[in-house]
Amino acid sequence: MSTTTVDQVHGHDHAHDHSHDHDDHRPHGWRRWLFATNHKDIGTLYLWFSFTMLLYGGVLALLIRSELFHPGLQFFKPEFFNQLTTIHGIVMVFGAIMPAFVGFANWMIPLQIGASDMAFARMNNFSFWLLPPAAILLTISWFVPGGATAAGWTLYAPLSTQMGPGMDFAIFAIHIMGASSIMGSINIITTILNMRAPGMTLMKLPMFCWTWLITAYLLIAVMPVLAGAITMTLTDRHFGTSFFNAAGGGDPVMYQHIFWFFGHPEVYIMILPAFGIISQIIPAFARKQLFGYASMVYATASIAILSFIVWAHHMFTTGMPVTAQLFFMYATMLIAVPTGVKIFNWIATMWRGSMTFETPMLFAIGFIFVFTMGGFTGLILAVTPIDIQMQDTYYVVAHFHYVLVAGSLFGLFAGYYYWSPKWTGLMYSETRGKIHFWNSLVWFNVTFFPMHFLGLAGMPRRYADYPAQFTDFNMVASIGAFGFGLSQIYFLFFVVLPACRGKGVKAADKPWDGAEGLEWTVPSPAPFHTFEVPPLVK
Repeated sequence: MSTTTVDQVHGHDHAHDHSHDHDDHRPHGWRRWLFATNHKDIGTLYLWFSFTMLLYGGVLALLIRSELFHPGLQFFKPEFFNQLTTIHGIVMVFGAIMPAFVGFANWMIPLQIGASDMAFARMNNFSFWLLPPAAILLTISWFVPGGATAAGWTLYAPLSTQMGPGMDFAIFAIHIMGASSIMGSINIITTILNMRAPGMTLMKLPMFCWTWLITAYLLIAVMPVLAGAITMTLTDRHFGTSFFNAAGGGDPVMYQHIFWFFGHPEVYIMILPAFGIISQIIPAFARKQLFGYASMVYATASIAILSFIVWAHHMFTTGMPVTAQLFFMYATMLIAVPTGVKIFNWIATMWRGSMTFETPMLFAIGFIFVFTMGGFTGLILAVTPIDIQMQDTYYVVAHFHYVLVAGSLFGLFAGYYYWSPKWTGLMYSETRGKIHFWNSLVWFNVTFFPMHFLGLAGMPRRYADYPAQFTDFNMVASIGAFGFGLSQIYFLFFVVLPACRGKGVKAADKPWDGAEGLEWTVPSPAPFHTFEVPPLVK
């Protein structure tokens, strides 16, 4: 993308002035948001929803860490503790991380490809408005007899077939969120393939668009698989089937196979868009073109394809034959190769660049450093005999939080700081951004690094109590969790809300001198309607 130049075709600048005349024709008040069909408004809705869910999931996490501060049962019964861990996982995966990336896609993809909007504007509205009812269903499930589901976020049978009605609420909530994801993906694929500006070939697409295009195909492939698994659970619960009930000839391990066939590509669904964001930011602040653009595209596609053949590395302790263990072990190690290609490309992009360290770049470098650590612990867990020892311990918890928090969440923060001047028309305070970054990075590591040692020492996950020898590391992790949580409250009150209230220095149309791409050719804040006449990409 860095090689392309933009030719403002005749009438293009006029289109911007024209769009300002029409600004007042957009609906105002609640109608603007309820009936939103503009990609920028829908992107904003997604981002606010996901941040709300991040805070909701974060509160549940802090309740979990409060209970684990000391051995012995402090506040909650074990059943309620398991409800906390389960709903925390579901809310963070389906409510916080995934909708946030869809929000970025809605905001940025039309701007990056020179499209006037997303392909299916009303379906876009519908796919967002499915999410709040799903979140409400999950929240109501706390208050039904027996409380929320406590089967773990994976909802494994036979636990999930024996829970109270809270389990049904979770099943319906996940169904609704899945439908939303599928519709969003269809929209993203159609937009990228059919609405690119003239002259923008696929191999000139910004990396963020490429990673989302591939992610959208992954979502369409695996969300129906999850829907099948939870529907079979539902019929086992209420309609006398025995898919996962051994007494009726079913197999609870079959649930695990179906779930992880969805669950492993899902892991990459949550990280590929972050790779895309990082691939936009690093060239901008290194003031160089992205090193190995084509290899980045192929690496992303390879990760997506390989993600379908590694699912059973989550199941090494289920009595799998050795041949299968070997296959899944080697396949899992293989997927580290394209991921490594990306890491090396980012480092090569920074190599001898004239780098500056504004907040987006700090989050991007922090992402590479901490995500790589998460990748290495994943590689360790790929080794079957080690995994059998580490299965369901805090080592696994540490590993996936390094990938999902330091991966997905840091990628989202990097993207926010990078593009928010274009969204709000205001520059955030660099000092506050750096306070947010350093606090997030330090407290994140204080929280999750000790969990590696807890896991190696044999502390199992999802337990409300533990022997006294695990006390010290648990206390450190709990203190870190509160520090990390407060860092995000700081982000809300000192970075996001001032921008929403219009406080800050006006941003230039192109605030980062190394940034490339069509999104920097429109004014800041981006007008309600952009690219009414498509730009010409040379």
